[in-house]
Order: sequence, then structure tokens, then C-alpha cells
Amino acid sequence: MTTPYQQRTIAAPQLNEGDAPFFEGAAAGKLMIKYCSDCQQYHHYPRVLCPFCFSDKTEWREAKGTGTIYTFSVTRASGPIPYAIAYVTLDEGPSIMTNIVETDLDTIRIGQKVSVVFQPTDNPKLAVPMFKPA
Repeated sequence: MTTPYQQRTIAAPQLNEGDAPFFEGAAAGKLMIKYCSDCQQYHHYPRVLCPFCFSDKTEWREAKGTGTIYTFSVTRASGPIPYAIAYVTLDEGPSIMTNIVETDLDTIRIGQKVSVVFQPTDNPKLAVPMFKPA
């Protein structure tokens, strides 16, 4: 059985306070994640305080945009278009919930190397980072 990838309309996310740099970066083709200058660790989801050392010395940095699939699920019954949701562990360390795109959904594997792509949303000013096989 093959499940070919189909482009689907992505709803624009509702931004929370502090999310703007993440989505502004995505619109510019950059994957931005938070970095703590005290303990030198990256983290995601973005937050004011570092989840490792509770420092407020966090900043946005551009990630390489590469990683490995930690886990995934192909959803075929929730709508007219099947899609793959996944956790990708970035090369910088944190894991990010995302979709796997631009590939036959039946060929996705745990441990597979992936790279970021930016999918448009129904708001032309916002894009969402997703991943495709590297």
C-alpha cells in the first residue's frame, strides 16, 4: 500500500505572546529556536525562562534545520487528505512536533534524517516549518 503525499491547506496558527520571532523566522525561511546563554542549551517550546536552569538569559537562534524522526503517525481517517505528524529531534537537541511532507507517507521511518521546509498557511504572511526526508 502506498500513501502518496498530498499538499493540504494549513490553517494559520494563532500567535501567543512571544511566538512572533519563531513565525517571522519561518516566513523568512529560517527555523528559529530558543537558546540559553547561561547553560548553553537549546530548548523548544519557546519560553522566557530556560527549562534547564531557569535563567532569563534566553535568545532566539537560527537552527540548522536538520534532524531525525523520533516518532510519527500517519493519519488517514481524520479528513480527506492523509498526513504524517511527527516529533523530530533537531540536531541542536530539542524535539519539535511537526508534519513530514513531500514523501510517500508509507516510506517514513523512525531514525530517518530530515530537513526543514516551510509550508504556506492560509495567511500569506505566515509559514509553518515542516520536515521532509533529507
